[in-house]
Amino acid sequence: MRVAAVQLNSTADQAANLAVADRLTRAAAADGAGLIVLPEKWTAMGSEQELRAAAEPLDGPAIGWARELARELRVDLVAGSILELVPGQEKLANTSVHVDPRGEIRAVYRKIHMFDVEVGGHAYRESALEQAGEEIVLSRTAGGEELGLSICYDLRFPELYRILAVLGARIIAVPAAFTLQTTRDHWETLVRARAIENQAFVIAANQVGCHPADRSEIVQQSGGRSMIVDPWGVVLTQAPDSEGHIVADLDLRQQLEIRARLPSLANRRPSAYSWPGREAA
Repeated sequence: MRVAAVQLNSTADQAANLAVADRLTRAAAADGAGLIVLPEKWTAMGSEQELRAAAEPLDGPAIGWARELARELRVDLVAGSILELVPGQEKLANTSVHVDPRGEIRAVYRKIHMFDVEVGGHAYRESALEQAGEEIVLSRTAGGEELGLSICYDLRFPELYRILAVLGARIIAVPAAFTLQTTRDHWETLVRARAIENQAFVIAANQVGCHPADRSEIVQQSGGRSMIVDPWGVVLTQAPDSEGHIVADLDLRQQLEIRARLPSLANRRPSAYSWPGREAA
């Protein structure tokens, strides 16, 4: 099974972002990828005002494009994430959508963990704009492979990925916009750890470069280095620090062999696990 991660340098120019995403997704499909993952907030990166302006419902142009292109190319497409206008909800959702080769929406995942941190002297408060999701989502590709959905900061919360693995995930998508500093210091370690501990393939599609809010302000710089990692933690391929796509072949039979030889998932002992503070909570 051949898969791809698309790496973008998205700005507030939605039309330009869409054009690049279209070109690189087509290139990935031409390279034989049957499952393609775009990065987080591929439709727009910028100031809060620009992000609000870019928000749209699931029946808007971004997911409409994803559905049409997936149908045309006959691929499974994880359309990274977009900022979604949710009916009846004041805040936006950071939403990843899996579209199948028929152009049908197979799954919708809304980012659970909000990026409320200080990194490199810059404060990020995702929760000021976005509403955290509440549902863990497992999808399935057209070929039947179980596909777990996650987004960016989720990568730091192993509980989510363990639940996806227990539910059956063999492949996990991680659309991201990891900052430059955290990409350099943590990105590869976290991606490989999630792959190893869950014996799953991880397709991690990151943003790259600067995302200016206007001509004078840089609100974020993403670190690139998108990668595809196998269940043994081996990096099958990694992107350079520029826009583009990477592809890798997933050996699903080898994955089953790894899980049989080192059955860490099967050796779990849920009955022995007690969540700290559960009684007090």
